Amino acid sequence: MNIYRISCVILTVLSISLAALSQPTPADTLFIREHYKKREFLIPMRDGTKLFTAVYAPKDTTQVYPILLMRTPYSVAPYGPDAYRAPLGPNIRFTHERFIFVYQDIRGKYMSEGNFVAVRPYNPNKTHRQDIDESSDTYDTIDWLVHNIPHNNGKVGMWGISAPGGYATAGLIDAHPALVAVSPQAPVTDWFMGDDRHHNGAFMLMGSFAFVSSYGRERDSISPRGMPGYNAYGTPDGYDFYLTAKTLKNLTAKLAGTNNTLWNDLMTHGTYDSFWQARTPLPHLKDVKPAVLTVGGWFDQEDLYGPIKTQTAIATQSPQTRQHFVMGPWYHGTWARGRGDWLDNIPFGSATAEFYRENIEWPFFMHHLKGKSDPHLPEAYIFDTGSHIWNAYRQWPPRFAKTQKLYLLPGGKLGFEAPAEAGKVGSAAYYSDPANPVPYTAEIRLLRGSAYMVEDQRFAARRPDVLVFMTEPLADDVQIAGRLTANLFVKTTGTDADFVVKLIDVFPDNTPNHPERPTAVMGGYQLMVRGEVMRAKFRNSFEKPEPLEPGKVTPISFDLQDAAHTFKKGHRIMVQVQSSWFPLVDRNPQQFVDIYHADETDFTPAWHEVFFTPEHPSHIELMTID
Repeated sequence: MNIYRISCVILTVLSISLAALSQPTPADTLFIREHYKKREFLIPMRDGTKLFTAVYAPKDTTQVYPILLMRTPYSVAPYGPDAYRAPLGPNIRFTHERFIFVYQDIRGKYMSEGNFVAVRPYNPNKTHRQDIDESSDTYDTIDWLVHNIPHNNGKVGMWGISAPGGYATAGLIDAHPALVAVSPQAPVTDWFMGDDRHHNGAFMLMGSFAFVSSYGRERDSISPRGMPGYNAYGTPDGYDFYLTAKTLKNLTAKLAGTNNTLWNDLMTHGTYDSFWQARTPLPHLKDVKPAVLTVGGWFDQEDLYGPIKTQTAIATQSPQTRQHFVMGPWYHGTWARGRGDWLDNIPFGSATAEFYRENIEWPFFMHHLKGKSDPHLPEAYIFDTGSHIWNAYRQWPPRFAKTQKLYLLPGGKLGFEAPAEAGKVGSAAYYSDPANPVPYTAEIRLLRGSAYMVEDQRFAARRPDVLVFMTEPLADDVQIAGRLTANLFVKTTGTDADFVVKLIDVFPDNTPNHPERPTAVMGGYQLMVRGEVMRAKFRNSFEKPEPLEPGKVTPISFDLQDAAHTFKKGHRIMVQVQSSWFPLVDRNPQQFVDIYHADETDFTPAWHEVFFTPEHPSHIELMTID
C-alpha cells in the first residue's frame, strides 16, 4: 500500500500569515520597515488600463530576490509609500527570508483603473489589444515586474486565498515563463456548482446577500475605500430577517438604487447557462507549466469545491504538471493563521496549520523560487479528520481506495448491506413547510459564520422534518478517503424540492468532555463530516431544469464533495436527510418556478418520501480504505 502516516508535531514558527487574517508582532512590523522599501506603481496592461500595484523590495541590494505576487479584489491597503502592510507574504517566515512582495488591486477594484467583472471569463481567442482577462492581466503584470523591478532573480511565485486564490488559478492559464510556482488556496472556481454563491444549483443565500451587497456594487470612483453593503437588518437574527423577507425578489428590492451588477446577474442566471460555464477556469487548466500547490480546508464554509476540483482538473488535463494537493482540518483560510489544533469544540491533537506552513508551504516556495533542496512533497497531503493524522498519497483519491455503498435501511438504520426484505416498511416521509424551514445552525446569527461546519447536529436530528439513519456502534474503524455521492430515490407531492444530505460521525455516549472545553458536551456529539444540498430540478441537467412528477419515485444523485475521515471503533455513522437548510440556502418553493422571481404565494408545503427498498435502494457512495 503506497501510504505512509505522519503524526502531527507541534512546530514553532515565528508568527502567522496574511495581514488580513492575523496581526503581526511589533517586532515583525519594525523588521519590515527597517528592511523593506515600499513603492507604488500603476502597471499598464495591454489595453492601456493601469493596475495599482504595491511593491515591497528588500533594501539590501547586494542580492537578487524572487517575486511573490498576490492579486486581490479586497484591497492592497494600506495605501501610500510610507504605509506598510504586515506581515508580508503567505506567512511571516517569508518576510524574514526576504522576497520582493507584490500586491495588486485587480482591474476595477480600489485604486486600479478599469471595470470590475466578478469571476471574469477566460478568453482563449484574444486577437486584439482590447481582449483581456485575468490570465492576460497576470501575464502583463509579471512581464512588467521582471523587467522593471531591480534585483529580481527572474522567478515569480503566486498565491492567494479565496478570490485571490481564484486569481492565482487564472495565472496558471497561459502562464508567463517567469511564473514557476503557484498556490491556489481555497480558490473560487465555479459559482454555480459548488463555491460561494451556489451548491448544485441551490442559491447560498446567507453568505451571498450580505457579501454581494457590497462586493457587487459598481464603484462611484477610483478610491482606496470599498463600497458599503446592506446594513438595515433591524435584527440580530438572520433566520428571522430572511424568513420575514420571504422571497429573493424582495431582497432584490432592498438593494434597489445601489447599482449592484453582480446581484442582478445572480438573479438573472438561474441555471448553468453560458454565463456560468464561461466563468470557471477548470476546462482551461491544460498544459500547466508552473509547479502547483493546491490547498483547502475540509471544513471550509465557502470554497471546499474549488481546491478539490482544481486539483482534479490539473491531474486529469495536465498530468505532467508537478502538483501537490493539501487538505487540512480548517475553516476558510485558517491554515494561514494560528495553530490549527482546534475548530471550536473539536480538537485535532496537534498544530495542523503550523505543520502546513512550516513543512509544506514554506519548502514548496523556497525550492522553486530560491533553489533550496527539493522537499519531495507527496502528490497529496491529506489530514484525516477522524483519526487526526496526516496521510501522504501518490494521488487523490488514493488509487487503492475502494467504492462502497452505505444504505439507508428501515427503522432508521444504516449499513453496508443493501435492503433485501420487501416485507418491511421501505420508505420514510416528512412534511416540509417553507414557512418553518430547518435551520442550518442552533445559534442566533445575523451573518453566516463558520462554526456550523463542525456544530453538533443534535438540534437538527430532533426535528420532525429531518430523517435520521444510523449504524450500530462500529466494531472496527471505517476510513473514508475520496469521493462522496448521494443517491436518493424520492417521491414528492410538489414539482421541485431541495434535498440536503449530511454524513455525520456520532461520538459514543460516554465520550468525556475535553478539559480545555469543559462546557462542550461531547457524549453523543454529532459531528458533520460532510453536508451538501441538491436542487432537484437540476437532477438531470444543470442547464435545463425539469419539474418533478408528483407521486412518482425519482432517482436523484449528486456530489457531496470529497472527505477524509475515520469513523472510529465504537462511534456510529449517521445520515440526515432534509429539504431545507435555512437561511444558509434559500427556500425552495417546492413548485417548479423561477425561484429568483417567485412570489410568496408560490411557496407551498409538500410531503417528501425517501425510499430504501431492493428496487429503490437510497445510499451514500463512499471510497474506503481497508
